[in-house]
Amino acid sequence: MKVLVIGGGAREHALCRSLSLDPDVTGLHCAPGNAGIAEVATLHPVDALDGAAVARLATELGAELVVVGPEAPLVAGVADAVRAAGIPCFGPSGEAAQLEGSKAFAKDVMAAAGVPTARSYVCTTAAEIDEALDAFGAPYVVKDDGLAAGKGVVVTSDLAEARAHALACDRVVIEEYLDGPEVSLFAITDGTTVLPLQPAQDFKRALDGDLGPNTGGMGAYSPLPWADPKLVDEVMETVLQPTVDELRRRGTPFSGLLYAGLAITGRGVRVIEFNARFGDPETQVVLARLKTPLAGVLLGSANGTLDTLPPLAWRDDAAVTVVVAAHNYPGTPRTGDPIEGLDEIAAEDAPQAYVLHAGTRQEGGAVVSAGGRVLSVTATGSDLAQARERAYKAVARIRLDGSQHRTDIAEKAAEAS
Repeated sequence: MKVLVIGGGAREHALCRSLSLDPDVTGLHCAPGNAGIAEVATLHPVDALDGAAVARLATELGAELVVVGPEAPLVAGVADAVRAAGIPCFGPSGEAAQLEGSKAFAKDVMAAAGVPTARSYVCTTAAEIDEALDAFGAPYVVKDDGLAAGKGVVVTSDLAEARAHALACDRVVIEEYLDGPEVSLFAITDGTTVLPLQPAQDFKRALDGDLGPNTGGMGAYSPLPWADPKLVDEVMETVLQPTVDELRRRGTPFSGLLYAGLAITGRGVRVIEFNARFGDPETQVVLARLKTPLAGVLLGSANGTLDTLPPLAWRDDAAVTVVVAAHNYPGTPRTGDPIEGLDEIAAEDAPQAYVLHAGTRQEGGAVVSAGGRVLSVTATGSDLAQARERAYKAVARIRLDGSQHRTDIAEKAAEAS
């Protein structure tokens, strides 16, 4: 089949890489893509938020499946426009994508479905904000109700910082702090059947030791050797299936990728947040471990036929991804710097280690930085220690002026496994 992927980050590069390895994919296109995706797919310019333009491009290409990668186009209803053009689309409707687009909507769905989550208040005034902050106390968890590219959440013990972030939001969700390790669990669904993927853990803070500001994610690993073997079954039963069932009951069925961000607390599993698309950088490690060809699974979600597919098959390998970010990320990053060392990784480290491009573009004959998170260096190995060693060996070959990366991705998990 011919597939069109919408987006231009490392998540989309990971999707395109997996699709390019699928023998059923006869033509692979991406819009707008990036310098790395250009190596495996044909790139096209498009405004990813313009549903009519995306549907028009898909029609012109004869695409038999469109995969919408980022959250903003999904919330903007791009998947609806593609489906209206008669083309199968992987991704929820604009209405169902409110599960990510509005934290308040997600809390309402969870309450109706009996899904365990943090107690919370939705606030729109300074008085409500002060009351909520006072009710929960430190550490304060303050979430912008809308989309904020992974940077709309502040967790702090500083009351002034928490209050300032809350006041800067039109509508804000303030909730109790959840202790315990965090886990990302993705599930592919067609609105009825739910297929969970393997869990991963990502690293949100910019600096080693989970210090520094929140980011879109600085690295990830899978599997989780410390997690309860029954975790996926428990989350399926208490979180994923009830959420999908509730959305269908409301007349807004959710098909696509349902991402549950979880805290494993002393009182059990609690949902921190839902996302309506593959997470970045967790997708990089989850897809590195998926043995089942990807296109048929995504098409099954789009066509409502997941119940006819065999169980997903997984590699025994572990996977680690390390994000190489631009100077000053997550502030205003510096862009336009040349990136060197990519050819060396392809020659010396592949296929066990490879580079997925996030914020890059072609400039003349060179690849230059074009965003905050620039590259996701991904590696597999027989265990986390080997995958980690391979990933950091490849990272050391990257030359990007002023770049930064964490040196402790998967370190504790590798030591414990």
